[in-house]
Amino acid sequence: MTVLHLGDDENRFSPDWLQRVHSTLDEVGDVLVTTGGGKFYSNGLDLDWLLAHGDQATKYVAEVQELFARVLTLPVPTVAAINGHAFGAGAMLAMAHDFRVMRADRGYFCFPEADINIPFTPGMAALIQGKLTPAAAIASMTTGRRFGGADALALGLVDETAPESDLVKVASERVAALAGKDPGTLGAIKATMFAPAVTALRTPA
Repeated sequence: MTVLHLGDDENRFSPDWLQRVHSTLDEVGDVLVTTGGGKFYSNGLDLDWLLAHGDQATKYVAEVQELFARVLTLPVPTVAAINGHAFGAGAMLAMAHDFRVMRADRGYFCFPEADINIPFTPGMAALIQGKLTPAAAIASMTTGRRFGGADALALGLVDETAPESDLVKVASERVAALAGKDPGTLGAIKATMFAPAVTALRTPA
């Protein structure tokens, strides 16, 4: 089992952070659990870096979307143990996993794009819509609403909630029972299931 710790701060998607995550995925075991530390699972795009490197925005977004596509089709069972806030691209990363277990008492799951005037790219929209019912997609993508654990569970954004102290344990148990699936078969199934989203994520903007 590979437990990927995203970091102890806001875990924004800086280029160095993206490289570290990809390096871990290169060595992933028979299941993957991702989690963070402190208040955040991930706060998404590194907007400060983007403002300072506007000429690299297209390449940066492509790299972020490649991470989503890779997690979405990873040939092992995957689960996000959402320890705190998951906002924007951080919530999309969680959505790319097979399963999501969220801390019950604190933290928000939110797609804030409607409130921060950043439209979803076709790939990002396809990723979210590939995982949610139409009603849940509308409720989460068009409102900017912040969902706590119980509301996220009720809407179907996450599969389970757990106390902070048991979060990684509960998440690990959800995928441990699935370990040992043939990677070639599982990867092919995911690639077929999510082909529209993967194509959109890997299509240049």
